[in-house]
Amino acid sequence: MGPLKGARVIEMAGIGPTPFCAMMLADAGADVIRIERKAPAALVGRRDPRADPLLRNRRCITLDLKRPEGIAAVKRLVAGADALIEGFRPGVMERLGLAPETCHEINPRLVYGRMTGWGQTGPLSQSAGHDLNYIALSGALHAIGSPEQPTPPLNLVGDFGGGSMMLAFGIVAAMWEATRSGKGQVIDAAMSDGAAVLMAPFYTMVANGSWRDERASNTLDGALPEYGAYRCADGKFISIAPLEPQFYEEFLERMEITEPEFSERSNRALWPTLKAKLAQRFLERTRDQWCKLLEGTDVCFAPVLSIAEAPSHPHHIARNTFITVGETIQPAPAPRYDRTPSATPTPRNSGLETARQVFTEAGFSNEEFEHLRVSGVLVED
Repeated sequence: MGPLKGARVIEMAGIGPTPFCAMMLADAGADVIRIERKAPAALVGRRDPRADPLLRNRRCITLDLKRPEGIAAVKRLVAGADALIEGFRPGVMERLGLAPETCHEINPRLVYGRMTGWGQTGPLSQSAGHDLNYIALSGALHAIGSPEQPTPPLNLVGDFGGGSMMLAFGIVAAMWEATRSGKGQVIDAAMSDGAAVLMAPFYTMVANGSWRDERASNTLDGALPEYGAYRCADGKFISIAPLEPQFYEEFLERMEITEPEFSERSNRALWPTLKAKLAQRFLERTRDQWCKLLEGTDVCFAPVLSIAEAPSHPHHIARNTFITVGETIQPAPAPRYDRTPSATPTPRNSGLETARQVFTEAGFSNEEFEHLRVSGVLVED
């Protein structure tokens, strides 16, 4: 199930963007084998790893990578893989004895994906950091927030958009190329690079003079009256975005707005006044009342739903946008494929029999497997 069925990926366990990338590949049908450390830091503090969407659709094994036998076992798994992904600081895989050159000697077709914040090279490559730092350097953070200060936009821009999705794209692109050349390659996926790529449209607008390099002063950053979120009478919020003229006209008509200044939407000097008037208007009704009037029309409207509310919206229910895996409600795989659809996700799969299956597929004899188990190189989950 899924367009990547038949592809095998080795995931060196990490946190954040690396498992999200692995989840995307697994959702698309790849057989992702997650190798966790003897003391799997990625799982510390988690109530139940099987309930974590980021770990779904995976077979997980735990190895003691401080022992030569553990590294040797990883190498044998690499021999039959199409790709490997890791998210350590530059040099960690080399110190483990799993450098790209070493892995390519074992498997020349291997696509070796490396996820870091700052990249494998550059003055900051060895520095610690998190999503907020990476998007700050790219120009993205500066553009998000109020006029007074930037606002962290969750870790969607750096970790997952600029990191996970860029690496997943790179893995698939490189695997496609390997089918023709017979050669793998190393992918240097830096979240700071990826966040910069996501900002490409805005750098274009700055260059052509259609974007002010100031927060809350442009059409898409909250300054434009008809592009934003507004509080309702019940304290909940709605969003409007009728940018195109025909949508804006319908918005004014359905809202019964007749004041002439609303026809001067390009006059930036009027934006604060128009925004204040819309804010007052939306306070007249509850969110549900506005939904009844505007949802499903061409005014470009949607209620602002909480994480708890979103799965219950009729549109999401109709499309099965959210699913329950085990006892956890989580987003379904995306995008959707009409001929090779993704399978229904399953929780993280671990345990002795899972490990036996993985190593048997990699060519380990029963005696070799038992040696790994009895010696403690393979840690039973």
